[in-house]
Amino acid sequence: MHLNRRGMGLAIAAAVMAFIGLGSSSTEAVAQEKVTVFAAASMKNALDAANAAWTAETSKETTVSYASSSALAKQIESGAPADIFISADLDWMKYLADKNLVKTDTQTKLLGNRIVLVAPREGAKPVEIGQGFDLVALLGDGKLAMGAPDSVPAGKYGKAALEKLGAWSAVESKVAGAESVRAALALVSRGEAPYGIVYQTDAAADPGVAIVGTFPEDTHPPIIYPVAVLAESKSPDAAAYLDYLKSDKAAPFFEKEGFTVLK
Repeated sequence: MHLNRRGMGLAIAAAVMAFIGLGSSSTEAVAQEKVTVFAAASMKNALDAANAAWTAETSKETTVSYASSSALAKQIESGAPADIFISADLDWMKYLADKNLVKTDTQTKLLGNRIVLVAPREGAKPVEIGQGFDLVALLGDGKLAMGAPDSVPAGKYGKAALEKLGAWSAVESKVAGAESVRAALALVSRGEAPYGIVYQTDAAADPGVAIVGTFPEDTHPPIIYPVAVLAESKSPDAAAYLDYLKSDKAAPFFEKEGFTVLK
């Protein structure tokens, strides 16, 4: 009888351990269902709204890390766990693709954008942006806020435009290169820089700035936001989430913030 009780106790203990194990696995499975997205900082307002709608519809959740595309690409290269990457330019997506870090068959050109010149809203006046326009005179003793021109996509686009317009060499020494386009936007919004170059969508998201000029599209490479599932993605929902971003359901959230939805 003693042995039977001991045997029964062992059986119960084993059953409890098995139950705990199942519970742990279930918890891990739930955690893995959350889609981790690395997205360009300029997408925050639109993507937050789209993600909220996706969660409401599917009960699936996302967690998003916003930063400059360059910083995010470097984090992914270093092994940061993520399922989806949305870059603000084609170069940083290619950077990861060349290292076999994205599922190339999932790459899609998702959105388009424009770059604009912004100033603090109070006292802002229109600026005619054209060949040889005197940006240095406009700046006076102030700095030109923009994403770091050698790495942050918005900064790269801005530099290309200023080079095409013949203004870069004169203004280069007055550039305050920020870690992301949103950081550049904040410098202007807080009045720490008299002008800045940001995306049209960023300007629309900050009531503290006004768009005073738009750069002609032929002065810089096309502004394209590609998206892809990452090669190391473990989420079973990553493909469905990507399909949602490309769908007509998500389009209004991007269009509301000023993006062009690419079909």
